[in-house]
Parts: sequence; C-alpha cells; structure tokens
Amino acid sequence: MAQRSRVHELFVESRSSAGSHSIVGMMRERGIAIGRFKVSRLMAELGLICKQPGSHTYKRATIERVDIPNRLNRQFVVDGPNRVWCGDITYVWAQGRWYYLAAVLDLFTRHVVGWAFSTRPDVNLVVQALDMAHEQRGRPQRLQFHSDLGGQYGSRKFRQRLWRYRIEQSMRRRGNCWDNSPMGRLFRSLKTEWVPNTGYMTAPQAHREISHSLNNTTGYVRINLTTGSLLR
Repeated sequence: MAQRSRVHELFVESRSSAGSHSIVGMMRERGIAIGRFKVSRLMAELGLICKQPGSHTYKRATIERVDIPNRLNRQFVVDGPNRVWCGDITYVWAQGRWYYLAAVLDLFTRHVVGWAFSTRPDVNLVVQALDMAHEQRGRPQRLQFHSDLGGQYGSRKFRQRLWRYRIEQSMRRRGNCWDNSPMGRLFRSLKTEWVPNTGYMTAPQAHREISHSLNNTTGYVRINLTTGSLLR
C-alpha cells in the first residue's frame, strides 16, 4: 500500500512525465528497494500513463559548405588514436523540454572523448565538447575533425577553435547521412540502451545519468562501429 502511494506521489510530482524507469530510480534514491516490473504493474493499476515527449523542432543545416570538403570520405578505419575525431549533436527530453548533447568520438579508440549538455544547440555547445576532448586527450594537434552539416560546426567561432588547436576540418556532404554514420550509431545506441523512452524527470537527472553512461568504469563509452552497440 505504501509503495502504491509512493508511486502515485512521484508520478504527480513529475507532472505525469515519469515512466517506470524514472520512478524506479527516484524510489531507489530515497532508499526504497523496488523492481521495474512492480512499478509498471502499480502504474497500470493506478491508470498512470506518462506523457510522451512532443515533436522536436531542431533543424539541421541542409546547405553544403563548399569551403569545408568531406575530407574523411567515409574512411572510418584509422591507424591510431587522435587521428580522426567525429562530432555531432542530438537531443534528449528532460523536465518537460528538449536538451541538447554534443559529443566527440575518436574513430580509432571508439571512445567518446568529449561532450557537452545544454538547453541550446548553439556554437558554444560544440565548442565545449571540443575543448573537453582537446584537454582530456592531452592537447593533440594535426588531427582531423569530421562533423555533420551543422551551422554550429561551420561557424566562425568553432572554425577558429579548430585553427587554434591545429585541427583540420571535414564535413559530410548534403544528402549523405552515412558520411557521419559513426555518430548516428553512437546516439542511437545511447538512446536505446541508456535514455528512458519518456525522457528524464529533471535536467540534473539527465546530466547525471548521461555523464555516467559516457564516463563508465574505463573512463569512456565505446561503440562497435559494425553493429552500433555500446561496449562496456
């Protein structure tokens, strides 16, 4: 009876946005041991149906940058670390709104070497992810950074940062999403294996759990470039 009341209370507190996964996490944080199957059953008995995230309006750039060619050209197999990094942005539902995640992937090690989380998908987001990667990997130079067709990556501020770090830029072609497929596989696996279907109840929870998934026991998350699954 107490667990039933607690599930209902937490669901109301979340403004009907928490699913069974989120409620299990919140109850465990409060020292209440309960399984996801039981929470799902109690929610069904109480008639609690979580709200699904609304449609996402973030639009990617569609204009190809002739001044930033696709130098990588789908050569995803490289012969050493810090030779080629890939970057992109995805979105995560938390606290009733969209948040944005920028990540940097080392193609050789298949490690996420830098990332940033924000309410805005702007140039500062991708610069923060690049800065983290640059510092975390010992400030390497003369590597290549490949990205999606995002205006953030073609911005003056980001390109100046690449120049400062002595990093060559590459960008995928218009209408060729496979040009940056490692990032697509990474984000798909991240959302499938870590992010709740209904998103996170709060932004701090989202930040904490995403940080945990990208900074596991080995210090990074790895991706199998063939299957797209995360390796722990």
